[in-house]
Amino acid sequence: MALHQPFLHDLTVALAAPVQVWSAAGGDVDGSGVQGFYYGDHRVLQGVSLRLDGPDGPVDLVAGSSSSGLDGAVTFHAIARLGEGVDPCGSVTRRRAPHTGGVRETITVAGSLPEAIEVELVVEVTPDVAPLNLIRAGVDTTGRVEAGPDGWGWDECSRVRIDAPGAQVRTTQAGEGALIELRWRLTLPRYGSVSCGWELLAADAGSPFEGCTAEPVAAPALRGASASLERLVRRSVADLNALRMQEPGDADRRFYAAGAPWFFTLFGRDSLIAARLALPLDASMALGTLHTLAARQGRVVDVDRAEQPGKILHEVRADTIDLQRGGIVLPPEYYGTIDATPLWILLLAEVDAAGHDVGDLIGALQAALGWLRDFSDADGDGFAEYFDASGHGLANQGWKDSGDSIRFSDGRIAQGPIALAEVQGYCHAAALAGAGLLERHTGDAAQAAWWREWAGRLADRFRASFWVTDEHGRYPALALDADKAPVDTPASNMGHLLGTGLLDAAEEAIVVDRLMSPELFSGYGIRTVSTSNAAYWPTRYHVGSVWTHDTAMILDGMLRSGFDGPAARLAQGLLRAAEGFEYRLPELFGGQGADEVFPPVPYPASCRPQAWAAASGVSVARALGAL
Repeated sequence: MALHQPFLHDLTVALAAPVQVWSAAGGDVDGSGVQGFYYGDHRVLQGVSLRLDGPDGPVDLVAGSSSSGLDGAVTFHAIARLGEGVDPCGSVTRRRAPHTGGVRETITVAGSLPEAIEVELVVEVTPDVAPLNLIRAGVDTTGRVEAGPDGWGWDECSRVRIDAPGAQVRTTQAGEGALIELRWRLTLPRYGSVSCGWELLAADAGSPFEGCTAEPVAAPALRGASASLERLVRRSVADLNALRMQEPGDADRRFYAAGAPWFFTLFGRDSLIAARLALPLDASMALGTLHTLAARQGRVVDVDRAEQPGKILHEVRADTIDLQRGGIVLPPEYYGTIDATPLWILLLAEVDAAGHDVGDLIGALQAALGWLRDFSDADGDGFAEYFDASGHGLANQGWKDSGDSIRFSDGRIAQGPIALAEVQGYCHAAALAGAGLLERHTGDAAQAAWWREWAGRLADRFRASFWVTDEHGRYPALALDADKAPVDTPASNMGHLLGTGLLDAAEEAIVVDRLMSPELFSGYGIRTVSTSNAAYWPTRYHVGSVWTHDTAMILDGMLRSGFDGPAARLAQGLLRAAEGFEYRLPELFGGQGADEVFPPVPYPASCRPQAWAAASGVSVARALGAL
């Protein structure tokens, strides 16, 4: 039976890393798909339901609306049929407020009634211990959970419990699991309201990370911004704050978790890109990300973990991740990424240029440059490339990391090793940035000169090997395949070359013109591949959709290279898309044109919030001159 990743575009999320809650629009949780209360990489409640009993029996509750606060909380408003008149003169409001150690839910029953009445409020919760990776894979996670007086957990390091002041609490074993009933007997006063609440508390001593304890990042003051742009930036900053995590007990080692629900942990590439896009807001997050990743920098050659000396890792989990499809099994610390190391160097250089002290990271810089020199080019052809030698890792190790993402224009999937176009740009820029850092911090002019020459040779090789031609003219190919043949589809990847120095001014102008063509620019953002690709489909993960951060990185490159007009057009497109997603830009969305649909078509399994998508709001504000 085929396994399918659950859809979540129509669910409501409340979050404060490492806690997230996914529910239906009315606030109840039924355990289907991704619905549930999560702590780290485990679902700890698969069911939550609320009912209200009045003097005459059950009260009809109709979901009214929900609203997401900038503090990560969600408030659900339901209409209650109280009273004897035609109008429903009652309401039930649930405020679900996650925090780093759990979730607090406050429930308020209100009525416009001439006399006080007695009501019973009942909340039923169903404990769970299912791993997130199995839920993501669509695996049936039904299993027996025993909840005792001290709660429950998935191993000896974890503990979850319910605290419900004023409630009668009853725990029973029902079928395959436990059921916990919370019951409050309340007096609803005339023309008034009454409140109660419960809290889920969780801890996991075995988790590699915890919620961030530092002060939240402040939203910036914008210049001449529209109301839409103000809302986008406020939402973006709030989501970034909700995604902050840290090494246990060390707020200086903080970073943005990649995204909810699937990537609520440290991802080298994602956390670096998010920190880089958000750098105008807060340098401390960038410094924390650099230090966190440097502390886990590769030390040895380990094929199983894809580790190499000096390499920046891909992701960290508490346990081995078995994605239950395609034979992908990833160890808790996995280094299978080709781009995180040059991206680490680039962020380091930008933090240094902003005037912050990075002296204690120069040793890690030298190790990262050593990886670039000694390990990034496995076959000696002069380009950085990847190949999964373990047999159970990621087949594609750039940001387009799905197995079918690298395709020729006729739709054929390219075979590895793969040398991605944008990675050559990252490496070129990292070599130049590294040279400057070495000069400033070590005085080693000879090494700096060597790296500048290395970058020059890479640019010459790229110009000779990557440029291809179609009926619209010349452009950089998506990649080179195992036979060193250019993967000839026009793709968004070429946009990441802007501002890296790999292209000359005339070549950058060609790239900008191609990106802004109707085949790639949807009106909302840059499609991952051109509509001319035989495999193009607007909701194919990496072969037709629009990724928010992809477009933001492209417009950032345009700004660095002086293409302010096209950058502003892209920013306006993302802002228009944000209006269709309640100002929370998702990880990705459909590639349908802005002249075809509004709001944009959601990608049903897209993460939201996603750190690099949230940080893209900062790039939009910069391109529109508000920041």
